[in-house]
Amino acid sequence: MMSGAVKQRDRAQRRPRADGQRTRGAILRAAASLATVDGLEGLSIGNLAAAIGMSKSGLYAHFGSKQELQLATVEEAERILQDKVVQPALAAPPGLAQLVAVCEAFFDYLQRRTFPGGCFFAAAALEMGTRPGPVKERVAALQSEFAALVRQFAVTAIEQHEVPAREDPDRLAFELHGIMLAADANFVLHDDPTVLNLARQIVRQRLGLGNGGNAGER
Repeated sequence: MMSGAVKQRDRAQRRPRADGQRTRGAILRAAASLATVDGLEGLSIGNLAAAIGMSKSGLYAHFGSKQELQLATVEEAERILQDKVVQPALAAPPGLAQLVAVCEAFFDYLQRRTFPGGCFFAAAALEMGTRPGPVKERVAALQSEFAALVRQFAVTAIEQHEVPAREDPDRLAFELHGIMLAADANFVLHDDPTVLNLARQIVRQRLGLGNGGNAGER
């Protein structure tokens, strides 16, 4: 059995680590929000410190460089996307329901204003596309992973005869992803939720659900 002194010491060691993780998480959530407005290139230790009311030295304790901060911010944005969009989609029945669910979850993610500048990855992809380096590579990899997930949902829907066999999964996934990105751009620009309602209708019609029918029956 542990002595009382040892237990106290262990608790004291665990508490700073837990507090540090919470602080780092809060910093990164603020950084991800700021990046959708000012861009990842506009993200720096200095402007983040000013935005959250923290000292630069306090931030340097968590991130040693601008690039380290950018990469950590991308990972935090990916964690949020997983929580708000990917996991709700995966919870739906495989196939057509998942295709609908991933689009619905994405539109909800926008409508709840998870980030003030809309989808983090839509903004980051445009910004970092012409800036070679590890940040661009990570953004591109995560964007590809999301597109591949939507494609897999499409493949399953075709295999289950929920959409016509003639459908090409790459094209269907590309179209659905395009609808999501168009909804994002218009929602951010006009701040109008009816844009998202229109996008929902277009998705359902594209999947053969506009009149409540089964897409596989077309």
